[in-house]
Amino acid sequence: MKIVKIILIVIAAIIAIVLITAAFVKKDYDVEREIIINKPKVEVFEYVKYLRNQENYSPWSLMDPNMKTTYRGTDAQVGFVSAWDSELDSVGAGEQEIKKITPNERIDLELRFIRPFESTEQVRMITTELNDNQTKLVWGFSGRLPYPFNIWHLFMDFDKMLGKDLEQGLQMLKTILESDE
Repeated sequence: MKIVKIILIVIAAIIAIVLITAAFVKKDYDVEREIIINKPKVEVFEYVKYLRNQENYSPWSLMDPNMKTTYRGTDAQVGFVSAWDSELDSVGAGEQEIKKITPNERIDLELRFIRPFESTEQVRMITTELNDNQTKLVWGFSGRLPYPFNIWHLFMDFDKMLGKDLEQGLQMLKTILESDE
């Protein structure tokens, strides 16, 4: 009985340490990558504002060729929803919705994961003209891990983890947009 009591005290102490530590760990994260595309800003924006085009450059879309994708609404318009459902845990299920469009400047999306875990992230794609034939494109994700799940920030580098996927997607997008030269 004494051993069980000691084990329970140790478990309670570990849980308390985790909960106390989580109280001091950041909850928010923001990951952003950019690339220079040798195309006019209008052309770049016209391509990225269509969510269906993400099938061509999103690394997550390319992970599962058997993924089921459905759409609701008019693409490139506020309220358009692109949903996916994959049997692969690395892809899962969820949807993204266009929340705001600033013509030829920015598109804001809400990304809602359903499976393998529930969460909501804000996504942005911002185009900036560098000159008549060069555009800087920024692709960013912002999210929040609620307490006590924010403890994962101590073990996972969201910037590194998501950043490599964003870099891969941006490079594929650059190749697509510049290939018709």
